[in-house]
Amino acid sequence: MDIYIFAEKKIYMTTTLLIVIIGFVIFSFLLNQVLDYLNSKFRNKNIPSELEGIYDAEKYLKSQDYGLANDIFSIIESSLSTLLIMGMLTFYGFDYINDIALTFSSNEIVSALIFVGILMLASGILSIPFEMYSIFVIEEKFGFNKTTYKTFWLDKIKSFLLTFILGGAILAGFIWFYLETKELFWLYAWISLSVFSLLMAMFYSNLIVPLFNKQTPIEEGSLKQAIFSMSEKAGFKVKNIFVIDGSKRSTKANAYFTGFGPKKRIVLYDTLIKDLTEQEIVAVLAHEIGHYKKKHSLSNIAISIAHSGIMLYIFSLFIDNPALSNAMGSETVSFQLGLISFGILYSPISMILGIFLNLLSRKNEYQADNFAKQQGCGSALISALKKLSEKNLSNLTPHPLYVFFHYSHPTLYQRIKAIENE
Repeated sequence: MDIYIFAEKKIYMTTTLLIVIIGFVIFSFLLNQVLDYLNSKFRNKNIPSELEGIYDAEKYLKSQDYGLANDIFSIIESSLSTLLIMGMLTFYGFDYINDIALTFSSNEIVSALIFVGILMLASGILSIPFEMYSIFVIEEKFGFNKTTYKTFWLDKIKSFLLTFILGGAILAGFIWFYLETKELFWLYAWISLSVFSLLMAMFYSNLIVPLFNKQTPIEEGSLKQAIFSMSEKAGFKVKNIFVIDGSKRSTKANAYFTGFGPKKRIVLYDTLIKDLTEQEIVAVLAHEIGHYKKKHSLSNIAISIAHSGIMLYIFSLFIDNPALSNAMGSETVSFQLGLISFGILYSPISMILGIFLNLLSRKNEYQADNFAKQQGCGSALISALKKLSEKNLSNLTPHPLYVFFHYSHPTLYQRIKAIENE
């Protein structure tokens, strides 16, 4: 009788946990659909007077069409993705793949790597039609795409190999720590992941970016002198200013600051240099320098490291609980199956953290804008932001709730108002 009651409780717990996991997947999907719907309906609201003149009538209609095309594409892609995950959960697809991995090797590290490799390969193959449609149909139609089929496939191969090598090494390390230390595995995993994150922050532009793009030092001339003059005035010693061939893939423009210490560098897209005036480029760089001077990069790294530590610690409390693996259809404890179920269960916390990080990011953007204004670049920065929005067919009137959940930057209207009023 005791065995029967225990079996009933086990089935009840497993079923309940599976329902909760599926519930989280459905909730996340529905929330995003509601936000996308609100944002789509808000797209054609009246443009604030501060933003008038960015688009002419023809370009404004084009931006509406671009937004609508992406909205429809997003709905289709997310719906199919959610259905696939639901199918995998309902019919224990993850456990089936795990059984396949175990036929190749009973070693826990090797079988986990095979399991993840199968999921990566399957996910990568299934995502290719969507990526190709986005790039070669939508982006092409609206004049953004510069990616060739050769570049697309080379990017896919390189990305897969990098993910498999680096991700595989991290996963193998995590499982080894788990097998060797059990309850302390999270601490060793956290330390290793933190060191990796710091190294990536320092050497990403030196090691990873060259695999995909060519970076060349900025040419001698008035632009370089203007940048050095502004940076010297701002108290920022800059030696490494690079131009990246962003036009290899898209007409969209960007600039960013990366690294810290002796490895810090400013990177300009060649499209940015083409589209903006010298004063506007300097203003954009003043904004990026503002992030460094306000120590935003360091604070973001610190927050990311703290978050990974909290997440790994919580995971360590549940990993030995067979219910996580049982919910995926396995009768025994499996690190990789427990990781998948925990990842879904952790999603509400991750969503809340994402909202917090977006709030912090938007605050940082305001501070960086204000720093640029203090360097005498306020008007030029507004002009640059308007040009970039027009060039990228940006949505000038996003829904406030969509901004709250998804925007890492304030809206164009909010940034202009802040620059003008501070």
